[in-house]
Amino acid sequence: MSTRPTTLLEALSKLRASGRRFAPQLKPERKLIVGGLVALVAEVIMRLLEPWPLKFVIDGVITRTGLDLESGVTLDLQTVLVLSCVALLSIVGLRALSAYLMTLCFALAGNRLLTRVRADLYAHLQRLSMGFHDQAGTGDLVQRVTADVGRLKEVAVTAGLPLLGNSATLLGMVVVIAVLDWQLALVMLLAFPVFLLTGLRLGRRITTVSRAQRRAEGALASLATETLSSMRVVQSYSLEEQMQRQFASSNTKTLKDGVKAKRLAAGLERKTDVLVGLATAVVLYVGAQRVLAGALTPGELVVFLTYLKAAFKPMRDAAKYTGRISSAAASAERIVAILDTHPEVRDASWSRPARRFLGDVRFENVWLSYQPGCPVLHGVDLHIRAGERVAIAGPSGSGKSTIAMLLSRLRDPDEGQVRIDGHDLRDLTMASVRRQVAVVLQESVLFATSIAENIAHGLPEATDEQIATAARLAGAHEFITALPRGYDTVVGERGATLSGGQRQRIAIARAAVRDARVIVLDEAMTGLDIDTEREVAAALDRLTRDRTTLVITHDLDAAATADRVVWIEAGRVVGIDSPAER
Repeated sequence: MSTRPTTLLEALSKLRASGRRFAPQLKPERKLIVGGLVALVAEVIMRLLEPWPLKFVIDGVITRTGLDLESGVTLDLQTVLVLSCVALLSIVGLRALSAYLMTLCFALAGNRLLTRVRADLYAHLQRLSMGFHDQAGTGDLVQRVTADVGRLKEVAVTAGLPLLGNSATLLGMVVVIAVLDWQLALVMLLAFPVFLLTGLRLGRRITTVSRAQRRAEGALASLATETLSSMRVVQSYSLEEQMQRQFASSNTKTLKDGVKAKRLAAGLERKTDVLVGLATAVVLYVGAQRVLAGALTPGELVVFLTYLKAAFKPMRDAAKYTGRISSAAASAERIVAILDTHPEVRDASWSRPARRFLGDVRFENVWLSYQPGCPVLHGVDLHIRAGERVAIAGPSGSGKSTIAMLLSRLRDPDEGQVRIDGHDLRDLTMASVRRQVAVVLQESVLFATSIAENIAHGLPEATDEQIATAARLAGAHEFITALPRGYDTVVGERGATLSGGQRQRIAIARAAVRDARVIVLDEAMTGLDIDTEREVAAALDRLTRDRTTLVITHDLDAAATADRVVWIEAGRVVGIDSPAER
């Protein structure tokens, strides 16, 4: 298990490790990165040069003399003043241009990188197996895709770039200061160990609180997502106040963690300011003594103090950005944790695309557990002939829907084999299997897009004619064309703007347009009124005619049209007979 960062240095190390994880996505931005590094070097050089025109002005004004060049040429004081001002203006202009180009290159590269990371993260989440999604909180996953990636983007620009530029400047200035007066440089450097001790102690606490805050925000998002997606239940059972109390409790926890992190960061900033002021006073005193002793000129002391102020800036930045960088390290951990999670169900190296199925289905000694040591299916053996309609009946929790999931390779068996037309499904690619298995669920989930697009989700390349044909088969064409915009009508989230029967018929059309040889009806008529059930049943009969059909149900009336009824109890097949015998 990976260790969590407890200090700023460890947080930066964790971010670098995450950066290596994102290296493949960074390759297309190499030109921008090189350009940014060149601009960074130029900006550091300009920062180092910036105080020197002031040195010549101060020394010239104090001594009221010009400047003797090594070539033997002497410049009068007015010329020195003019040249110094022109040089200062040029250096500042070049530094500003370099800083702009550096920020532009790095920010563009970082944003492009993290946009790819977000896309890869979203795609990876869709590849992860149902076992992962059954246990993960939806809101927390949304937080990782949106807020965590967004936090990395923000920190890369507002904290990462300043720290990078100022740290590079610090190295250059230490070298120049040591050349000017190594004794004075040593006095200045004595402040750094004190800062490190203070920063590491508070940084550990800031990072711990930031990590707890990210976890709490993920839990809060999961609670909000769960509540908002179940609003009908919440309002029907008058759960508003209870849910509000839970949300308020979680919300207060994130507030307390956030305030604590800000308070610790603010305390670190102020302590750093005091330390920097103390170090500046000491250096000013010692430097003045060096000037009086003739070891330095007044102008060189001003350069030294200017460098000192700039050299301490990384310390201020480290204090200022500790909270942000710690939070970004926690966000990076959460992103990498998802990307490093491997799907339980995936294509084997030898998998091949499935040919058009005939529909002969076999379960051979199939065992499956959701939790280790707790089998849901116990050695299931079952043969369903091509074109046969078989009802899988049994009490809730007996494993009926699990059998349906195995057919779509949403899960793979722990032991045994699931075969279609004699082929073990694990030897076939998941995409080619799922394209040939159509599923109609009890809860017909529609997406907040047009009716035509919802139907076409069954076959993305479907033409308008195929969509309309599928809708007619499902008995949905008439009510769709009666809508104001027909097939272009946009439905609400999860199809909330349609009735239950209308949603179910669109789901049947979505299955019909796929033209699959194997159909799974998982409690497809549960909860419908009599008239709607009659319409949906007729549509399902048209959908499943001459196709291998599994009817998952706990209601024997729904199994009346089946060729056989397979009775499941506690994950075992306990009987197979005809509907009349039941």
